[in-house]
Amino acid sequence: MKAICLHARGGPEALAYEEAPQPHPGEGEVLVRVHAAGVIHTELSWVPTWTTPAGEPRPLPVIPGHEFSGEIAAQGAGVRDVGVGDLVYGLNDWYRDGASADYCVARVADIAHKPAGVDHVHAAATPISALTVWQGLVERAGLAASQRVLIHGAAGGVGTFAVQLARWRGARVTGTASAANLDFVRSLGADEVIDYRAERFEEVVRDVDVVFDTVGGETLERSWGVLKPGGRLVTVAASGEQTTDERVRAAYFIVEPSRTQLAEIARLIDGGTLRPVVGAVFPLAEARQAYQHKPVRGKVVLRVVDGNGAT
Repeated sequence: MKAICLHARGGPEALAYEEAPQPHPGEGEVLVRVHAAGVIHTELSWVPTWTTPAGEPRPLPVIPGHEFSGEIAAQGAGVRDVGVGDLVYGLNDWYRDGASADYCVARVADIAHKPAGVDHVHAAATPISALTVWQGLVERAGLAASQRVLIHGAAGGVGTFAVQLARWRGARVTGTASAANLDFVRSLGADEVIDYRAERFEEVVRDVDVVFDTVGGETLERSWGVLKPGGRLVTVAASGEQTTDERVRAAYFIVEPSRTQLAEIARLIDGGTLRPVVGAVFPLAEARQAYQHKPVRGKVVLRVVDGNGAT
């Protein structure tokens, strides 16, 4: 099969489009014919990209990309509820080869049936971003109707889902974005959008119930001051993993796979409540360019199979 491979640590320049062995599903797993795979720019430096859960170096080369949409091509023992030919989307294990390839393996517990109302490209833009928002806003922050939420990076791959999901929860939504994206973020359902280059958000909003941060750094630090007493801050920015600040460490989390949540997210997409936003699409062979590209809004996606079924 064709795949994007890394033979050594590095940035996008280290990505190679080449032949790789096709994986085989084990018990409780399926082999997915990947149609599209989401791009996460930071994953080339993630610990699981290069080490095993025990901390040992992973065998090289490794294949990045851990969210996808595609068709089940084969299944391992003990697989129920899905079968060969089913269209699915989801995640695969951070510590295993990913979905930037013709095929990938995933646990049945980490996938769900693909939303019927969107194509594979938009479905592949969804799993990590939408699950991050669900687990951050719903599970960790407990965002409820009429509460005020401030969303940093509201035009990004995660932020676009955060605005829409917060609106669905009945919250009053304020987002930060660049001037070029103010109207776009409003179109997603934000009540108020702040141009972060022109205004300091803490001079515009205060006494918010929840801050959802995708930016980190100084933005995260300044966010503590706009929370009301008892308010909650959650962050997915990498700085949350690297700090010694106990407040930030408590606010930081890493998304986990959830078949149940993926199924609910698919239902919300098909019902028109959520809309995946794709900022750019590249063919698999142009993965270097995809990982170098920083979209103005939404997610970057690799197209593995074109509309005619060809790679």
